[in-house]
Amino acid sequence: MSVALLFPGQGSQHVGMGHEIYHAEPASRAVFDLADQKLGFSLSTICFSGPKDELTDTVNQQPALYVTSIAAWRAAQTKGWPLPEYVAGHSLGELSALAAAGSMDFSDGLYLVRRRAELMKAAGEREPGAMAAILALDVKQVEDICEQAQRETSKPVQVANDNCPGQVVISGDRSALEMATTLARDAGARKVVILPITIAAHSALMNSSVAEFSEAVDGTPFVTPEIPVIGNVSGRPLTSSDDIRVELKAQLTAPVQWTRSMRYLLDEGVDTFVETGPGDVLLGLMKRIDRKASRVKLMESI
Repeated sequence: MSVALLFPGQGSQHVGMGHEIYHAEPASRAVFDLADQKLGFSLSTICFSGPKDELTDTVNQQPALYVTSIAAWRAAQTKGWPLPEYVAGHSLGELSALAAAGSMDFSDGLYLVRRRAELMKAAGEREPGAMAAILALDVKQVEDICEQAQRETSKPVQVANDNCPGQVVISGDRSALEMATTLARDAGARKVVILPITIAAHSALMNSSVAEFSEAVDGTPFVTPEIPVIGNVSGRPLTSSDDIRVELKAQLTAPVQWTRSMRYLLDEGVDTFVETGPGDVLLGLMKRIDRKASRVKLMESI
């Protein structure tokens, strides 16, 4: 058996996440308690009790998912789970993967995640945008549609996530995105879903925060990962601290190449994928990428 841990991104959160492992596992409790101490407020209370609006605020949502995911992995380690062959994380989850792989200290990662969230929210306030999921078109069709919408509106819109065959998320200026969704329906998309978010993640509308986030990345100590981490942008292992910095800086405006990343792992012989955090979004995507792969939800297995 060859195992990859998968760490989720925004959208997998829910009020109550982490509550059970906090009370059941001292290792998990220590992660939440340290996060509360470092941040100077009770992130654990937001995770466990909400309110939902506070949890889904980007500045809380991103660190909440990071902390819950690492708390789950720490609990699994105390129960004797072996190190996996690979780790990967979707968007924000890539930072969780880096912490799990020993490439950055948990506290350093927490500060970087919080800064990332603050800067993405600020970029979204300066240049509001939108995101939409398009079903049943391939990524090349969606790329062509976005290019056409950009030409006709002179506004940015692009592929943000290539999640799995038949599920592509686009991101950008609302007017360009609305045109792209119309073109997608005309091209035969089975469904188009406007996502409940005003931040155009993984698009050019994040450009205004790239310089400040790059400074935060450069100020974060990284070491070579103990476990290979598959990058979102490259879809390949990040083998050095330089690779990691380049990857994280590019990630704000570049698409998440999730399909490519998962196919790389499959080609490397990985046959078991373990979602290490709240929800099971990534397991659902893996089912679309390769139905034969074994899928495990860690939070139900510890």
